Amino acid sequence: MTTTMIRIRPADPGSAADAAALAAALLRNRACMRPFEPDRAETYYTPEAQAARLADGGRRWFAVDGERIVGSATLSGIVLGPFRSGSLGYWVDGEYAGRGVATGMTEEVCRAAREELGLHRIEACTLLDNHASQRVLAKCGFTRIGTAANYLHIAGAWREHHLFQRILHDEAPPAG
Repeated sequence: MTTTMIRIRPADPGSAADAAALAAALLRNRACMRPFEPDRAETYYTPEAQAARLADGGRRWFAVDGERIVGSATLSGIVLGPFRSGSLGYWVDGEYAGRGVATGMTEEVCRAAREELGLHRIEACTLLDNHASQRVLAKCGFTRIGTAANYLHIAGAWREHHLFQRILHDEAPPAG
């Protein structure tokens, strides 16, 4: 999928180049992401730490401008069986905010979740005041399903989050 000049592609869990590019992107965006992220150890921003994250079993997509990673979406906590669900998280490089990158990544994750993984739903959450992310989720067909107190430890404190979901289809899960 392509959004203007930005290309959205799956991450390669075994790629040292992807790990290094992701570490560089996270380091470059550390200050602008700080209000929305957990406190991170210095080692988090290394290619080695990102290589381990890429291999953790989640599915990731990158928004890239040339070879530069300018956003990432992660589908984690994937559960099959009768639940068939996963949790979405994403971020966009501060220089690329407001250009539809998060919307493009979210739509690609939803497409892959349905067509490749056979998921029924995707959930996502936002800080209460993260209106930009809430607009992305609304544009992509997510509905708010509640608010959770003390949901995630972000920027040094437990924070309330709005919870969202998108139902991808109503077909029964495969028998088995």
